[in-house]
Amino acid sequence: MMTIAAKSVITPRLSDSFKKIVGEQFVFTDHESLQHYSHDETETLSYLPSVVIKPRTAKEISLILEICNKEKIPVTPRGAGTGLSGGALPHLGGVLLSTERMNSILAIDERNGQVTTEPGVITEVLQDAVKAKGLFYPPDPSSRGSCFIGGNIAENSGGPKAVKYGVVRDYVLNLEVVLPTGEIIWTGANVLKNSTGYNLTQLMVGSEGTLGIVTKIVLKLIPLPKYDLLMLVPFQSLEKAGEAVSAIFRAGFTPSALELVEADALKIVSKLVDSYVVPVNDDVAAHLIIEVDGNHPDVLMKEMEAIAELLVLYDAGEIFFADDAQQKNELWKLRRRVAEAVKMAGYTIEEDTVVPRAELPALIKGVKELGRQNNFHAVCYGHAGDGNLHIRIRKEGLTDSLNDPGMTASLRALFELVKKLGGTISGEHGIGLVQKEYMDIIFNETQLSLMKQIKKVFDPNNILNAGKIFD
Repeated sequence: MMTIAAKSVITPRLSDSFKKIVGEQFVFTDHESLQHYSHDETETLSYLPSVVIKPRTAKEISLILEICNKEKIPVTPRGAGTGLSGGALPHLGGVLLSTERMNSILAIDERNGQVTTEPGVITEVLQDAVKAKGLFYPPDPSSRGSCFIGGNIAENSGGPKAVKYGVVRDYVLNLEVVLPTGEIIWTGANVLKNSTGYNLTQLMVGSEGTLGIVTKIVLKLIPLPKYDLLMLVPFQSLEKAGEAVSAIFRAGFTPSALELVEADALKIVSKLVDSYVVPVNDDVAAHLIIEVDGNHPDVLMKEMEAIAELLVLYDAGEIFFADDAQQKNELWKLRRRVAEAVKMAGYTIEEDTVVPRAELPALIKGVKELGRQNNFHAVCYGHAGDGNLHIRIRKEGLTDSLNDPGMTASLRALFELVKKLGGTISGEHGIGLVQKEYMDIIFNETQLSLMKQIKKVFDPNNILNAGKIFD
């Protein structure tokens, strides 16, 4: 990994101040620790912080931020480090503030269908805890087994079930936040409807840790569906698979998940996890993974059969129905580990485009054409049901997208296409460090100026995740 030296110095006096706040054992300046927290999952980028601090409470974070605000020290919040846009990269050095010790589920309110949690709880742990009580928190990023719920808030994560149930934003009721100046606030109320003033809660969701550090989260829960069915559908054409996605919804069906995986990506991930539950023939270009869920298995089976009949019109191949929980888990394991597998195979650059789902065929065709024109290879996969296509790029001799004129030009052309198709440049990974130079494609000067003014109100000294989203 490319490592850049820290750009700010933490003096012994400041280090002692941090140790008094959190305890000496939770302040780290050794090279091994700094290296560990220098990167997330974004390409192969790495930047050393000056110090890593692991607070346990909102009050500790408040005291740390008061010092950093006064001394104008950059602070980079970090959850589990699973991000893909560089949001947790400490590219300015300074303080790397990890929320990993803030890992308690504080209360599950079954009467009101709510859960209150700290940000360092792993998303799947939270889901399992509420599931045990017959409740459901639907957002499930592919990294749900390792990502933190706080990071999901910062990026407004989605995942496969977003197509039916919505994204993180749709489940956040209230947040406790430490502002960059050290004040601790609650952004809203633990209610389902709230028209009281500006919606600070929703402003925080998806703000990528640039406006405040979330320390408590109140989430809405819904009843857990009792049954689900899953099928895998092969297509000889990527574009036909994309056309089929829109057709399913136009016919009146709303799957709980509808994922697209290109055949090349499936071959790579099958080798990684040593699973061949899905036969990949040379004449298959892509697969759709389609799930329906609900409380009546007979109804679900009829829905699946009707979807299968519809897909014949789009040249679908032989459909594979997952017969039991083991087969379902095997299929989802393959899907969830695609990003990891293709990155290991050299597809280090990932884009997170989203278009209206009827425009997916045009986007896929455009991606392939851009690859031919610019000498890169791309594999496509993602949440086709809501038009969110993940594009992984491999180019000989290139591992990162930053500061490479050729790749910058290629990505600008890709994002111009996305804009032309009515889409935008990130559906769930955020802008962070690696996408910010393309924000002018989506927003004009007035829109960007408004965002920058909001940042300045919350963070007048620009210490918190500075240089992310925009400079």
